[in-house]
Amino acid sequence: MLKDITLGQYFPGNTVAHKLDPRTKIILVIVYIVALFQANGWIGYAVVTAVTAACMALSKIKPSNMFKGIRPMLVIIVLTAALNIFYTQGTPVRPGWIITWEGIARAVQMVLRIVLLISGTFLLTYTTSPIALTDGLELLMNPLKKLKVPVHEMTIMMSMALRFIPTLISETDKIMSAQKARGADFETGSLVQRAKALLPILVPLFVSAFKRADELAVAMESRCYHGGEGRTRMKQLRMQTRDYIALALGAVFLAVMFVLKRYAL
Repeated sequence: MLKDITLGQYFPGNTVAHKLDPRTKIILVIVYIVALFQANGWIGYAVVTAVTAACMALSKIKPSNMFKGIRPMLVIIVLTAALNIFYTQGTPVRPGWIITWEGIARAVQMVLRIVLLISGTFLLTYTTSPIALTDGLELLMNPLKKLKVPVHEMTIMMSMALRFIPTLISETDKIMSAQKARGADFETGSLVQRAKALLPILVPLFVSAFKRADELAVAMESRCYHGGEGRTRMKQLRMQTRDYIALALGAVFLAVMFVLKRYAL
């Protein structure tokens, strides 16, 4: 069911991962992505997998919740694996076969890369509230204000988008259930027939989304919202010792991945 999708959800907690400054977590996610794309061998992927598992353990996020976030990407994962298996040249598994050992290894590595990328980046939203994430991102992008970039407006839009993803998913699930109760079929037929069957879902979903956007705009205006100029924060973000330790560990992790790539391990 669509309601099982965990994209954009925040799981409150009192773990070390939850207590980290959002700026630290944003920087660490960037470091993680760079390090992941430096993985060039089985040892590199093993290191990234171990780091991801350790972060999940620290944040106490259930593996089932992580799988729910990966599940919508299964089609892309399977397609990526198939393309690498059948289109990578090398030593055939058996004489005359187009499947090669190098293709299998490449497919496994690409699947690992996608799964680890999703898992690592989702940990950011799982352990950081949208408000904290917005504040952290805005502070990191503050230098761009000198170039007249509307940093606050950009971050507030991102915050609202993250906030309404679970709401829209829940709304879509309700509309689909209502349509199925009226005899709608979304699972059988050709691709064109399935696409046509989605029209009764898309129309009320778009109407609901625009209605929510209009209500949100009215609510913000009634509270005298006028952008980021002169705004203050109830909770000021301050870097703690744990944040500097986490950043140091992230730097060590990135250095290790560069070394492993250098020696092709």
